[in-house]
Order: sequence, then structure tokens, then C-alpha cells
Amino acid sequence: MEQDKVKVLLAEDDKNLGTILKAYLEAKGYPTTLCVNGQEAFDVYNKEAFDFCIIDIMMPVKDGFALTKEIRKTNKNIPIIFLTAKSMQEDKLKGFELGADDYITKPFSMEELLVRMKAILRRVKYDKDDFKKKGIFILGQFTFDYNRQILTLKNVEQKLTSKESELLKMLCENANEVLDRSIALNKIWYDDSYFNARSMDVYITKLRKYLKGDPNVELMNVHGVGFKLVL
Repeated sequence: MEQDKVKVLLAEDDKNLGTILKAYLEAKGYPTTLCVNGQEAFDVYNKEAFDFCIIDIMMPVKDGFALTKEIRKTNKNIPIIFLTAKSMQEDKLKGFELGADDYITKPFSMEELLVRMKAILRRVKYDKDDFKKKGIFILGQFTFDYNRQILTLKNVEQKLTSKESELLKMLCENANEVLDRSIALNKIWYDDSYFNARSMDVYITKLRKYLKGDPNVELMNVHGVGFKLVL
């Protein structure tokens, strides 16, 4: 995962600290959305795609533990760092049990937070590469298991046909780049005839329908060339 693609959700009810953190992260190349309570953060999380969460434990409306629990129901892989003024061992244990990747106690230095983020992101990149070797792709809030031919969103599974799976796999392998339609036709249909091209268009329409569940995942037509899966 490249730094310029890492979008951060920051949930922090201390507006002064939140504003400073947001400015610091954005200066370091991480686009950051600041929310001042857990419910606001969860609402924003459901509308936008994020690559990293920094969550304060003590927040109004919905605390950090409750927010993390909700996020983990839909995404088990997004990195999460907890911020807290507490240093009690039981809080740390609860945080890790809920799926936090790391924990930092206030007051902390911005540099320490950044170092911890980079360490987690390196590990996530390794995990994603490992997933790909196993035929598992992360598409925004979707998980696509190529070998099982299943596309999953928020624990809801969509069984795909063999051709749908082959086509989605090629799109995933070329994510954010144009997949030439003739290459896809020859690899999946073994022929780039007009009839097969029309057949592929039908499958693209089906995949686009399946992917509507995450508005930040887009399957585009690139006129005269092919298709582009934008994440």
C-alpha cells in the first residue's frame, strides 16, 4: 500500500488535538477525516473508504471500543490504533481483543504515532501480498475469494460463476489500471469475437451490480480500450 493512497479516519473528541493531528498527518501525505465522536466516525466510515483508523477510547455518543466493534463487523483487516489518556492494562487488553493493531497513550509524540503507523502499514502490505498469493483480494469493503468464487460484503456472501470470478480476478490484478478487453477475452473466452465481447459486457454489468454495495469501488468502461476497477 503506497502512502499517497492511505486515507485516515481520525476519531478524537478533543478538537484541539484532533485538528493538530489532522494537520500533521496531512502534511506527511495522509489525507485525514476528523470526527469528534464515535457515532459521527461510524457514519462517515460507512459512506467513505478508509485505509487506516486512529480512534480515541473516551468519546461521547459512542466510545472507541464500541466504534471498533462496529467497524470490525464489516472489515476485519483495516488497521486500527487506539489513542487514550488511560494506561490501565485491562483497557489495553480489551482494545487488542476487539482487534486493535496498536495502542498509544497520551501524551505522545506525533513522530511516535507516525512510526507506529508505518510499521503497521508495512505489515498490511505484506499481508495483502500474502492474500493475493492465496487468491484473496480486498476491494474497499469487499473481500473476494477467487478460489471459493465468493464476493463478501458485511458478512453477506455473493456466489460468483466461474467466468465472473475469472473476470473479477483479472480486474483485481490490474486494479486502478485499464484492463484491455481483447486480453481479457482471449484469456477467459479464448477468442475476441464480437459475440464473446457482448457476452463479456453482460458479465461486466453483473459485476458492477454486485459491487454497488461500496460506492467507493467503481468498475468503469474505458471507451474503445477496456475496463478499469477503481479502488
